Formats: sequence, C-alpha cells, structure tokens
Amino acid sequence: MGSDFEIEGMVFEARDAVRPSACAADASDGAEARERVVSADLQQDDLALDRSLRPKHLGDYLGQSKVKESLAILLEAAKARGESPDHILFSGPPGLGKTTLATVVANELGSNIKTTSGPAIERTGDLAAILTNLEEGDVLFIDEIHRLNRMVEEVLYPALEDFALDIVVGKGPAARSIRLDLPRFTLVGATTRTGLLTGPLRDRFGIAYRLQYYAPEELAAIVMRSASILGTPVEEEGALEIARRSRGTPRLANRMLRRVRDWAQVRGDAAITEDVAAQALSFFEIDSLGLDAMDNRILELLAVRFAGRPVGLTTIASALSEDIDSIEDVYEPYLMQQGLIVRTPKGRQATAHAYRHLGIAPPQSL
Repeated sequence: MGSDFEIEGMVFEARDAVRPSACAADASDGAEARERVVSADLQQDDLALDRSLRPKHLGDYLGQSKVKESLAILLEAAKARGESPDHILFSGPPGLGKTTLATVVANELGSNIKTTSGPAIERTGDLAAILTNLEEGDVLFIDEIHRLNRMVEEVLYPALEDFALDIVVGKGPAARSIRLDLPRFTLVGATTRTGLLTGPLRDRFGIAYRLQYYAPEELAAIVMRSASILGTPVEEEGALEIARRSRGTPRLANRMLRRVRDWAQVRGDAAITEDVAAQALSFFEIDSLGLDAMDNRILELLAVRFAGRPVGLTTIASALSEDIDSIEDVYEPYLMQQGLIVRTPKGRQATAHAYRHLGIAPPQSL
C-alpha cells in the first residue's frame, strides 16, 4: 500500500499524527472552571501526582462497588476465554475515575493501552493511523468520545463491529476499495455528556457504566490511601473532613489533600487532624459544603442583596462581573445539586437551605 490512501473520499497520509493529550485539546475550554480549587476538571498541577495516586488494579480502586463487581466478572470471563471483552463506555461527571478505570481495565487484561481524546482525532486519517498501529488484545481509550468528528465516527463503526478498516487506494478511475483487517481490540470510551453521543455509537458499546458521586466515607478512604502514598500523616477524622468538602469527587479530594498538606507543613503541624483540615480548607476559602468564595457570593447576592426575590441570569452575571456561560455552566450546577438555589420562570432564587448555610433567617415566603 502506498503512503496515501482514502476513506470516504478523503485522502490522507499514513504518517498523520494524533495529538494524544486530552488536556491540550481542551486547554481553551472552561478556563474559569479549571482555575478554581473546587473544579473537578483536570488541572496542570494535578498531572504528575494524579498518575502516581491512581490505582492500577481493581483491588486498589476504592468506591463504585457495583461497577467494580460487574467489571471484575466481565474481565475475568473474557480472560478465561482468551478473548477481548466487549467495548466499554464509562460516563459521569468529571473527576470520578473514568480515565483511571480505563487503565485498570488494560492492567487487568495484561494489555497495552493507547490513549487519545475525541477532539484530538480531527481527521479520518488520524483514526486510521491509531487503529492500524494496534496489536491483538490492546485497549484503545478515547476520552470525551462524544466530541468525535462525525466523519471520524463513521470510520469507527466497522472497526468496532467487524474489526476492519475500509479504505480507498488511489484516485479517480484507478481508485479501488480494499478492507484491512484489524487486530481484535477493546475500545474504552469516556464521556461527561452521554446525551451528546449519537445513537449508533452508543449502541456499539456492549458494556456501559455510569459513575456516581462518592459518599464521604468512600472519599475518606481514598484520602487515607493517597496520604499513605505521599507519606503524609493524616488521621481518619482529618481525612473525613477533607472528604466532606470534596463534592463527592476523588480528584477534588486528592487536590485538597495536597493543599492541606502544604498548609500543615508551613504551619508546623505534624499530622492532618480534623481541626487542621478544617482550618486549612477555610484558609483556601472552601467551606463545610465544599463551596468556594464565588459560590458564596452568588448565594449572598440572591439571599441578601435581592432579598430572596427571583433574579435573572443576566442580572447575576452583571452583578458579579462574570459572563453568563460561567454562571450557568461552572457555578450553578453544584449549587442546584445541593438544593441551594432553584430555577423559576422568573429567574434564580435562593432556597431556605441557602439561608441556613449563610446563617441568615429565611423569609417567611420560603
């Protein structure tokens, strides 16, 4: 085969490279969210330690017990038959361990893992280059798979179903279609937006799991494990205090552990106790519900300045000098999830729970 070939009328070179980093592809997206300590998105300072703290096998993976139990059975059965397991889809909010589970799947199978992201696969040639370099039994992990280009997605379908790649060699009257057989592999996809997946792509995953937010006790166990790896002394109550402020997200729990460790080191505290963790996180403006300064500014705006009346999104954004998208996509979801604000036909409104959190008596109307 020559150096140039074509898929669905598009010519590309076999040497086309794929940018492997999902972080690089998403560098311009959600910048406001990633700057916050309480953002669940992967931040630059998470990268090095995140890899060292990630569990490598199912036995080390804490939480998501139903997913773990089911996954262990499916992987063990596939290994016993000497086959690659069905393609797997992990969905759920950021920071819950989807990428970690993809690595765990590869390690449990004793396979190599190739990692990329949906936005990084810009052309059909990028995907073809990846697929033709896979070996038997490999795991291909595509993060943010819902952001795949639709033409790229079409090329992926026969690869997932028949383990084959349909290509057109040459141009014009001399062009001919050939089918390249691919080694059997397992695709592991991860998405934070299941609703954006097309039906045909979603249907090609034989196994699908949605990861849930972690309970404080599960996060406390993760904090204890991470502290042990980092060589940081932490008491159980200290780990639980960190867990309670971590929004049910392991990535946040590990990030906050590092912040508390730094604070304790400077202040001369030998171990992270409940009191040390509370003082440190309060210093970084993360309160008992895991809210940061901007979250509390929004609540105070609704509860105090507007006295509990419904407020439009544009008004909130103007009062806080923030853009509307940041308010709606970055700050609002967690406040609604915690029952601190509600959307009404007339605008956003603070709840009685928000008043209690601020230490203010709610109006009688609430």
